[in-house]
Amino acid sequence: MRILHTMLRVGDLEASVAFYTQVLGMTELRRKEYPEGRFTNVFVGFQPESEGAVLELTYNWDQSAYDLGDGYGHVALAVDDVYAACERIREKGGRITREPGPMKHGTTVLAFAQDPDGYKVELLGRD
Repeated sequence: MRILHTMLRVGDLEASVAFYTQVLGMTELRRKEYPEGRFTNVFVGFQPESEGAVLELTYNWDQSAYDLGDGYGHVALAVDDVYAACERIREKGGRITREPGPMKHGTTVLAFAQDPDGYKVELLGRD
């Protein structure tokens, strides 16, 4: 068994696709509309779905916002240099919500970005 994907409901599909592809550097892997169900799925990732887990962005045509709730945590991405990754994200219009630095009670360097819907994306330095 392996994890295939994580689904996030998004309010503005094109803004979300732009964030994950243009700001974070993922690739749009596939897109399918479901007119009878009034939703669109877009899969994005750093590698093909056959090689690793990806994100499924689900846009329900009749809903533009979601309550994220308090159960969701974040998506984590490994980066070579957390400080440089944050600068690239800022340069491309992304929002950093936790500046890079060591985690509380540890030494791992991390930061957090936020996507257009408010989902947190953790940037973790590779050890």
